Amino acid sequence: MKKCLIIINTHKKESEKLGNRIKAFLKDYSIEVSFISFNGGDFNYHFDGFDFVITLGGDGTVLYACRGCLHLGIPVFPINLGEFGFIAGIQKDEWEENLVNFLEGKSKIEERTMILVNVIRDGKVVYTENALNDAVISAETVASTTLLDIASNNIPLGQFKADGVIVSTATGSTAYSVSAGGPIIDPELDALVLTPLNPFSLSARPLVFNPDSTLSIRMLPNRDKKAVLTVDGLPLVKLFEKDLVTVCKAEKKARLVGTTIEKFYNALRFKLNWAGGPHA
Repeated sequence: MKKCLIIINTHKKESEKLGNRIKAFLKDYSIEVSFISFNGGDFNYHFDGFDFVITLGGDGTVLYACRGCLHLGIPVFPINLGEFGFIAGIQKDEWEENLVNFLEGKSKIEERTMILVNVIRDGKVVYTENALNDAVISAETVASTTLLDIASNNIPLGQFKADGVIVSTATGSTAYSVSAGGPIIDPELDALVLTPLNPFSLSARPLVFNPDSTLSIRMLPNRDKKAVLTVDGLPLVKLFEKDLVTVCKAEKKARLVGTTIEKFYNALRFKLNWAGGPHA
């Protein structure tokens, strides 16, 4: 380990101060440190040449880092300065111990499936992006519906009239999907989840797919109503009639430090108040 990139979330006041402390700490290990700032809107990835990346922020900062590190195979060391920390599993008061373990090769690096999202228009790919959490197709305006023709591995699932749909990974099942009524998936159980958003049918329910599935979602004519796509909270992509959105497993996986299954269930219990009974 010779070079480290620290991502500073500019919305977290303590992020820069903690980054400087970590830089001083890594100097004793003869590790060169560089900084970049992340404000939630800059999605250029310049991570080449680094041995590992430290994120100082919440889960959104981790999503940014994982997209940039995916094809490089760089591990991400996520320190949580956010609210939930489902992915950023290392708390700010325990970073030093965890970092020592990581540098000494004692930490397990968890691998999480990411998805590849393509928009195909007139037979050409006009947009492509990877995501750790989810891809969301929704109506462009509030209180509108979309009409979507959905298939899995070319097997028709039917036409869905809804505010939209979410395709999430197991990691992303605790994000937008769960708030829309989707299932919570243990991150060690690899899967893709299709969750309708306010479907215009009582029969439309979330579906869990084999992670090797390819979901195909085609935009159908819908009284000139337009739809949009957002991938891991990135800027909206406008969708038009006959556009095809495909979602499948990315070739490589995100590599995360400190995102153990124990921390996942602790986050459910203490941050989402998940419990076994009214007095649990």
